[in-house]
Amino acid sequence: MTGQTAAAATEVVASPEEIREVKATAREVGVFYGETNALRNVNLDIRKNEVTALIGPSGCGKSTFLRCFNRMNDTIDGCRVVGGIMLDGDEILAPNVDVVHLRARVGMVFQKPNPFPKSIFDNVAYGPRIHGLASSRAELEEIVDSSLKRTGLWDEVKDRLHAPGTSLSGGQQQRLCIARAIAVQPEVILMDEPCSALDPIATARIEELIDEIRQHYTIVIVTHSMQQAARVSQQTAFFHLGDLVEKGDTEHIFTAPRDERTQSYITGRIG
Repeated sequence: MTGQTAAAATEVVASPEEIREVKATAREVGVFYGETNALRNVNLDIRKNEVTALIGPSGCGKSTFLRCFNRMNDTIDGCRVVGGIMLDGDEILAPNVDVVHLRARVGMVFQKPNPFPKSIFDNVAYGPRIHGLASSRAELEEIVDSSLKRTGLWDEVKDRLHAPGTSLSGGQQQRLCIARAIAVQPEVILMDEPCSALDPIATARIEELIDEIRQHYTIVIVTHSMQQAARVSQQTAFFHLGDLVEKGDTEHIFTAPRDERTQSYITGRIG
């Protein structure tokens, strides 16, 4: 069964038994940079404990949309976001929202690994310290150890926790950044092309990690790689020129897209 959203994006509609719990919703979301309308009337549900991939050509609005979920667009002069975004039923664009608390709930991993100029231990401990999540050194060490183990880094760094985070390889640095993100116990993790600066082996490890941690977190990933989107995501949303064109189960989007623009992007005719 198919349907049309209010924003005219084509969507493959799941049967009732396939419907899963929704963690976040975007309704009629638009983003303006000054007078430029970069994103128009986006409606999208983000399902809990799944990976949602945002795909599309460069400059189509996918990273702009991603940054709406933790209000990172607030840091850009002249940027204005309209519409509504709900996280567990709470409107996060409201002016009274504590953005620091929001960004603890919604972590972010950037395109290039960006460890702090601190030790491996202090990189992961930074968030728990500033948010008061540990009442003792032992609790802090447990959080750091658990985060490093969850990202598969523990065995690689356990004997050099006080070495600089920047001493790690690129792939290890990105896993350190993911460990840093999950150390504050987020509910959602945003990933903005997390593998674009990594080699194929490191990319494969990050993709395995994404699949492992989605059991505990809801993940939204921007990727230029359609192969990566197909490998790691359960839901895919295709953006083009500021519009959400099509959304649905990843398999359907890649094997039976409903919109000609999606078909053209997937087959390489536009991009």
